[in-house]
Amino acid sequence: MSIKEALREKKEAVEAILRSSLAEEKGFDRTGREAMNYSLMAPGKRIRPILVEEAFFLCCKEEEKEELLPILHSFMAAIEMIHSFSLCHDDLPAMDNDRVRRGQDSTWAHFSEAQGILAGDALSLYAFQAVLETFQKEKRKNPALSRYEGRVLSALLVLSRESGIDGMVGGQVVDLEKEGQPLSEEELFFIMEKKTAALLRASLLMGAVLGGAEEKVQEEIALFGENLGLAFQIRDDILDEISTTEELGKPVHSDKEEGKTTAYSLYGRGKAEEKVKEYTEKAISALESLKEKVLVEVDHAFKTKDNASANRDNASANRDNASANRDNASANRDNAENTTLGNAGKKSESIMPKRKSVLSKQAEEAYIFLKELAIYLASRKN
Repeated sequence: MSIKEALREKKEAVEAILRSSLAEEKGFDRTGREAMNYSLMAPGKRIRPILVEEAFFLCCKEEEKEELLPILHSFMAAIEMIHSFSLCHDDLPAMDNDRVRRGQDSTWAHFSEAQGILAGDALSLYAFQAVLETFQKEKRKNPALSRYEGRVLSALLVLSRESGIDGMVGGQVVDLEKEGQPLSEEELFFIMEKKTAALLRASLLMGAVLGGAEEKVQEEIALFGENLGLAFQIRDDILDEISTTEELGKPVHSDKEEGKTTAYSLYGRGKAEEKVKEYTEKAISALESLKEKVLVEVDHAFKTKDNASANRDNASANRDNASANRDNASANRDNAENTTLGNAGKKSESIMPKRKSVLSKQAEEAYIFLKELAIYLASRKN
């Protein structure tokens, strides 16, 4: 399956999760609920929820996966709600003043400026509500899930930190303050790291934390997300200059018209393309380092299985010798029994590698997908 086909399949699965998370459109506040759902279900790539899921599968133990799936799905919906909230506000006349988003009217243009503000506000809070309500519901069905409370709270902390003043909102503050002013390279990268990379990093970290990743693994996956986000944003800056509104699904050349400094205006197209390549390579390097931390135990387990097979072969050879040397039959039988008993212990050790190999396969698939995704996003046309 190609990366485009895989993305299409995963996107459909994400949208099914989003539809199940929509606010019920009824009551006196129905317009606000409609505006929330309109923003959330607007066409999009759904990259962030997909990253949550892949990081979870990369890090989670096989025996924990099934019972955590409903909570995972709530985090996938939550990150897309946060992303949609940011777009609601980003498009407002007070900010970018964009009337088109993802090939259709932006939320404020479709409803009203005031409803656009409120829809963004509601989505930013509904994200946390969705996770906490899901966790409470699942705990009532299975009280043993309380043991994951620390993971859920830690993942929510990641979401709040990376979407607030220490992340996305902080980047937007500086972006607005510096509008129309030339930016230094340091200022530009601060904005890109906060406005774009923060939510991609958050997506991966939330999935990893919920999956029980150790601190070193979290550090590597955060580094992967940060570099992926920088490459993504620089590519976005390039596309804003060389694409059409129809291709991107949003107005083009708006940054240039507003006098904003971008990677394209700072470096020119050639060097900007080099920067995309540089940060993509850094992302992949972090991912490869992460793979070693996640998979090394499984590689050792396979060796244990091979040793067990070798010992079983030795047992067979000993039994053959016992038959051939009737004079030493008693001694050989004793040896064969000892070998067999020893191998019985080895055989029981080989059961664990088989279980671990399932986890390895799952982690390997997530690793391959994330690597292909990084390469694809660096060369995307829209």
